Amino acid sequence: MARIESEQPRKQRKARYNAPSHVKTKYLNAPLSDALKEQYTKKTLRVTKGDTVRVTRGDFVGTEGLVDAVDTRNAKIVVHGVFSTKADGTEVPRGVDASNVQLTKLNLNDKRRVAKLAEAE
Repeated sequence: MARIESEQPRKQRKARYNAPSHVKTKYLNAPLSDALKEQYTKKTLRVTKGDTVRVTRGDFVGTEGLVDAVDTRNAKIVVHGVFSTKADGTEVPRGVDASNVQLTKLNLNDKRRVAKLAEAE
């Protein structure tokens, strides 16, 4: 995670909200499941579209689903099956913080991601 100098919560929040995109992408790392930790010898990995995750905190704890979208601007991910119900009854996807999910299955379609995981082994 990016180092923030101040200990004051208001300044920490401001630094997160106003961070540039290359820093905000670091906020999208999620812990790996125990099996993936042993396989790749890494603790966390950046969440990408197509990964399978299990929600570990919040109202939808225990829900497992595919990552439908990654919102780098707000540092949230959209998980299939996690939604909010509006007053008129329609369901809208609800963003989840990446630290509140656990990666259970990786999307290995990206060659650079596979290469990076291979060098970590």
